[in-house]
Amino acid sequence: MSLTIYRKAHFNAAHRLYKKEWSDAKNFEVFGKCSNPHYHGHNYDLEVGLTGTMDPETGFLIDLKILKTIIEEEILTPFDHKNLNVEVLEFKDLNPTVENIAIVIWNKLNTRLQSKYQISVKLYETPRNFVVYTG
Repeated sequence: MSLTIYRKAHFNAAHRLYKKEWSDAKNFEVFGKCSNPHYHGHNYDLEVGLTGTMDPETGFLIDLKILKTIIEEEILTPFDHKNLNVEVLEFKDLNPTVENIAIVIWNKLNTRLQSKYQISVKLYETPRNFVVYTG
């Protein structure tokens, strides 16, 4: 029997969408107000899903306290109330689009979780804009 369990989290972060080699005019043309040189922020909502087989002895797919700790250490501590472009190493040369943020989150979780889980990351940048990444 396969099932999926979810853990929700929330973080606030600032970013700027831009390519360093482009002019401000070109960045504005492509990224609009999200290319503001003074940055802008979002209230991100994160849903992490783990799919796998439940342990018949414990009744757990994973102890949710373990997943909570991994999310706090890998995502919330380094991302919450940070400027992603400036303060988060993964985005030094990677444009912090919602798509790229979800991929970075998935990669960070994947390094900490056992390979027996299929990981899905659903990241809301706004209540209407979100991405789902499954690796």
